[in-house]
Amino acid sequence: MTKVSQVQIFLLMLAIGFLTGPRVLVALSKMGIGTDVASSRNVSQVVAVGDSDIKMSEIKPATSAIKNPYDLLSLEAKSVYVWDINAHKKLYGKNEERQLPLASITKMMMALVAVELLPSNTKITISPIDIETEGDSGLFSGEKWSLADLLKFTLVASSNDGASAIASVAGATLLREASTSDPFLNKQLFIEKMNEKAEAIGLTNTHFSNESGLDLDSVTSGAYGSTRDMAMLFQYIFKKHSELFTSTTYKKINLTSLSQVTHHVANTNEGVAQVTGLIGSKTGYTDLAGGNLVVVVDIGVDHPVVIAVLGSTIEGRFTDVAQLIDATVSEITKADNSPDTKAQP
Repeated sequence: MTKVSQVQIFLLMLAIGFLTGPRVLVALSKMGIGTDVASSRNVSQVVAVGDSDIKMSEIKPATSAIKNPYDLLSLEAKSVYVWDINAHKKLYGKNEERQLPLASITKMMMALVAVELLPSNTKITISPIDIETEGDSGLFSGEKWSLADLLKFTLVASSNDGASAIASVAGATLLREASTSDPFLNKQLFIEKMNEKAEAIGLTNTHFSNESGLDLDSVTSGAYGSTRDMAMLFQYIFKKHSELFTSTTYKKINLTSLSQVTHHVANTNEGVAQVTGLIGSKTGYTDLAGGNLVVVVDIGVDHPVVIAVLGSTIEGRFTDVAQLIDATVSEITKADNSPDTKAQP
């Protein structure tokens, strides 16, 4: 509607207003006419309508500014990042470049490098050295697995034993002389490949010292990174190897190894069942890291968003992400309904 048309309608409705009362001015404001015309003419005086006096400045536009939903959050995490994959833009950040311990979020890079190095029909045997790794996820020495199923097991259960076995086998493929049986050398080669991949996809604040993210000692983490970097990592996996996420959306899965041992695997993401539109997730926790959680969530229809939380608490990581999902839904809904994003005739 042109300014001339707005002025004409405003004057017409104002004339009618003398007969019908102040509701007309309220209607004008809801139509976005009266306030626009009044402001364009710098009208601030009192307008007499019937028995009432109404200040034009008191007539509110139909749509008032909506506060940033992220401003209302109360988070425990030291660092947070929310990334809109489709729009390729940051929705929210808090200390997103800060380098922090990653804990088992590391296993997502381990899985990515493994599937890019190994043939899909690779078979992996759990060694005694793998079982010695901290944490017991229920694997057995000598147990044989397909690569695909062991990756599912490792990501859902956050198994350090599984990560060790995969890294050792994948690392062996990087040797010029394949005769070595040194699992420590194999894993070291694999970890170097993880760091090369981090550099290749632009993870500037990320470095890996082991394949699992376990703390090396009381003061040194097995891996460091930022929430911004983790968002970029999860975006890469979403676009290139989304199959790695599939198992992480279930509360529990049953997997049978090639040795015919059936494992009932509970997801370390205890809130997985409550997240609508979950595409993928990975937890992490160590003494140094605190509680970490990164998720990919579909906000609406085909609108994937990565939410990364580092340095929270063991329980706070879940409530932090839940708050961030709610705020992101509000933010995207607000953006979708804004006049600038609506289709023009």
